[in-house]
Amino acid sequence: MKQDPRAIGAKIRMRLPSLTPLERKVVDSVTSKTDLSEQTSIKEIAQMNNVSEAMVVKIAKKLNFSGFRDFRSSLIYYNYSEVAGMHAEIEADDSSEQLLAKVFRTSLQAIEETLTILDVSEFNRAADILFKARHIDLYAVGGSATVARDLSHKMLKIGIKTTVYDDAHIMLMSAAVLSDDDAVIAISHSGATRAVNDPIKLAARNGAKVIAITNYAESPIARSAHVVLTSTSQGSHLLGENAASRIAQLNILDALFVAIAQKDLKTAEKNLKKTQQAVQDLREY
Repeated sequence: MKQDPRAIGAKIRMRLPSLTPLERKVVDSVTSKTDLSEQTSIKEIAQMNNVSEAMVVKIAKKLNFSGFRDFRSSLIYYNYSEVAGMHAEIEADDSSEQLLAKVFRTSLQAIEETLTILDVSEFNRAADILFKARHIDLYAVGGSATVARDLSHKMLKIGIKTTVYDDAHIMLMSAAVLSDDDAVIAISHSGATRAVNDPIKLAARNGAKVIAITNYAESPIARSAHVVLTSTSQGSHLLGENAASRIAQLNILDALFVAIAQKDLKTAEKNLKKTQQAVQDLREY
């Protein structure tokens, strides 16, 4: 049974950080090749990049394909999918209509592909951990901190208090006093942010359950976590990967929020009414 074509591009991108600069150059040359077909030979790819055919095979295997032919066929299969054509680079002469379409379609691509690669069993584990946790800390820096605050806001609506930390020193202080009754959600696009990774290692040593939200399943933060929920997005020279990635991560966390609320819907709805009323009273004051 063939895998969902929407997942192929995502699975290639997820493993790019594990490649050397030369290996990544080879992958870029194959993925950007507009005339890639079943007739494209390994020799052609090797000569294009001044590398050996053995290296091309090695790269394909590092990307979790059985070999070059599997890599080539899977990429062709992906290229024919509707989702592959959603992303387009922004050009200097694009109209406002074109800019809007490109930005929105890149976000839609991130959501579609993230949905295909999410591990449902990991998602369920994350929801269980968070529902049972005595306290939930969220660790993130930069743009990822905005994503963390959005979840914290939603959780408070249903009566679950969380704390968002975006300072490396305060994260470490928080991690130092956590225990096995607590949970941490670490959000990092690259998964290589030391300011987040050091605290979650300490939190895990103290028994807290760590859930990582990241674009790269084999990143340092993912390796330090108990549960990993992976998002994906295609890079853009102007927007980078982070913009579309945040949209996908917001969707993952929205789904987690709903899953947690669903576990005790009566209490969630009761607290939601209370918090909504409090805000309404302030507006009318």
